[in-house]
Amino acid sequence: MTYFAVQYLYRADADVAAVRPEHRAYLATIVDAGQLRASGPFVGTERDSALLIFEAPDADTVRALIAADPMSVNNVLESATITQWNPVLGIFS
Repeated sequence: MTYFAVQYLYRADADVAAVRPEHRAYLATIVDAGQLRASGPFVGTERDSALLIFEAPDADTVRALIAADPMSVNNVLESATITQWNPVLGIFS
């Protein structure tokens, strides 16, 4: 499997807090499935944003998981930048 770091940037005019409970419930299901290894919001940033670490066979799988996220479904995401990641040290290596 391959790791992917995904940065979510939420729309400035979106009500992120209103969708957050459904979003976190969805993320819990993909954590349980072993596809999401870590996630959480960035702190102290100008715009609401978050980092998600996926373990998946390819970027298309990650795109599908993002598309099913309530943040995507409810048009809260401005962007989701997917970058393949090669952890060398630490808990993901």
